[in-house]
Amino acid sequence: MDPILQASYLLLWTGLLKGLQLALWPRLRPALGSYAYPAAYPASLLLFALATWYCGLLWIPVALALLVFVALGAWGLRRGDYRIRELRGLLTWDAVFLLGFLFALSVRFVNPPINYFSEQYMNHAFLAAIMRNPVVPPLDPWFAGGHLTVYYYLGHWMMGCLGIVTGVPSEVVFNLIPATVYGISFVMLYAIGSLLLRRWRWLPLAVLLLIPPSVPWFLATGWNLYGAFQETNWIVPGARFEFPLFSLFLGNAHAFEMAAFNQFLLIFLLGFAWLRWGGLDARGRRGLALLIAVSIGSMPPLSSWDALVYGPAVAVFLLALWARERDHDARTAVIAVPVVAFLAYLPYYLLLEPAGVGGIGWGFPPTDPLIFIAIWGGFLAVVYAAVARDIRKSPVYLAVALPFFAAGYAALGIVAVPLAYLLRRDRSFPDLLCIAGLLVLAFCDLFYLREMLQGDYSRFNTIFKFYFDAWVLLGTGSLLLAGRWLAARRPVLPEGARKGALVVAAVALLAAPFALNVDIGWGLLGIGYPSGYDTLDGLAYLDASRPGEAAAIDYLRSLEGDHRLVEAENGDYGYYSRVSTFTGIPTILGQIGHELTWRGDGAWYIERPADIRAIYENPEEALELMEKYNATLLYVGEPERERYDVRLPDRGLALIYDEGGVRIYERLSGLT
Repeated sequence: MDPILQASYLLLWTGLLKGLQLALWPRLRPALGSYAYPAAYPASLLLFALATWYCGLLWIPVALALLVFVALGAWGLRRGDYRIRELRGLLTWDAVFLLGFLFALSVRFVNPPINYFSEQYMNHAFLAAIMRNPVVPPLDPWFAGGHLTVYYYLGHWMMGCLGIVTGVPSEVVFNLIPATVYGISFVMLYAIGSLLLRRWRWLPLAVLLLIPPSVPWFLATGWNLYGAFQETNWIVPGARFEFPLFSLFLGNAHAFEMAAFNQFLLIFLLGFAWLRWGGLDARGRRGLALLIAVSIGSMPPLSSWDALVYGPAVAVFLLALWARERDHDARTAVIAVPVVAFLAYLPYYLLLEPAGVGGIGWGFPPTDPLIFIAIWGGFLAVVYAAVARDIRKSPVYLAVALPFFAAGYAALGIVAVPLAYLLRRDRSFPDLLCIAGLLVLAFCDLFYLREMLQGDYSRFNTIFKFYFDAWVLLGTGSLLLAGRWLAARRPVLPEGARKGALVVAAVALLAAPFALNVDIGWGLLGIGYPSGYDTLDGLAYLDASRPGEAAAIDYLRSLEGDHRLVEAENGDYGYYSRVSTFTGIPTILGQIGHELTWRGDGAWYIERPADIRAIYENPEEALELMEKYNATLLYVGEPERERYDVRLPDRGLALIYDEGGVRIYERLSGLT
């Protein structure tokens, strides 16, 4: 893809994000005051998601959602809300956004391919399907005739609609997603630091940059950087652990990764309410409660696992706020926030058809304490240091760990000690974040959510998703505790030197991805694509590695209309399901393991793979089976020839593409 075209896409994308933020900013002032400007970054994105989602539900163009922001901006201009002098004073927030955005962008720029390792195929398939046909509920690209009512998809919807409005193609959008999440998350973490710390306000940003202690250990034992990340990824037997920096390098654009910015928004809003509620007037309190409702209400369609953590946390927080304030507005918020949060996406719940979680399980072998420390040792060290004085004063509470150690749950004993001391003292907001994070870790060691994965992998997703949330909560809380301790100390460097050090650190951060140049494809599965392929185009490597397929994919993406296609099916995490993944055109069956997780084991599990084989190998049944699934296109490339003994009917199919070893047929209507 031409570099100038990529640059124009980048400008269009960032310009839209900035336009959305500026349009909403003045309307947040009554609730958030000087923090309205940074909070408008994530809040405007959530409002955009909500507005475009309802456009999709009504089957009207999603671009019409921009009228909401045009109206807000026009109203702000008429009221004189945009003053150049004031905007100049707010440029620090924009600089923080750009720092996070450009750092994540550079990580993806040096390693952009969308390939079949991990969940990249799934996430691009969702994105491409939504951008091709932006309706609610979105079509399932891997299950012709099905919809994404089996999975949370609002993050893909939101980013896909940004792509639709700006004209940025999905293969570039895919690599702009991490940059957007990091940019907005940096802004909110800096806002959290500014709210709660006198100095060291930037320190919470490190929650997105830190690595667990296991990574330097693996590096010291001979692994390269990506190998150390991967070894940490699978360090918990039967489970998976992703920390934010690894997620960024992996480049999955997974739902829970996209939703991270909303976690930081909610943490900021709760912290702001904890500190400033009493100083707000009735209008400001209502606005703040509404923002909390929009944030928590967006979590189930963004990443339902986040809602399972933050839903109870917000309920307890609001009750604690009411108990402390004893005012009418706090009491109203206890009721209004969950009601508004639920009603905001009520049609989403009415359309939802998940295989579901089959309750809560327990009795899984406890986590090895050394593995636990290898993941959480850094944050736990900070929390233990924060309660060290309390331990010296009342060492008797150390005994809370003894029953857990005696029962073999050493990791729980490690968690129980700081938890006991944090619960005893006059809790600050950083304490509350640490308590929430520690409780999530304790839950994961005792329980797991029952779902399709069984046996040794029963708690796979519980660890995978909840540990990410625990990293956000415990990491942010412990960094705030560290920042509070550092802020109380006399600065070592003069102010000018401190500013210079921050500039050097920012430059080093932006340069690090180019210096490290981690090759994820070779590092993970030995997948070959051109080295040094620096671009934002996630499919550019196909032009060099599989030019025939790349040309056929471009042709299919140019087709208009409501198509469904037939392509080879051969399990998960391989070079199959690639046509539906890259084009967004639904196929009869894509990655079967994913669909099994979402839909449960039904007749389709046997029927659809058999029907696909019959379409390719039995000319007498091919047309009838294609009609069964309303399939209009039949794709025959190298994987199809390897998988099946391809024998197609001599009538009823029109050859519409034949280049580079790929043939595409269109089913003629009325012939079966």
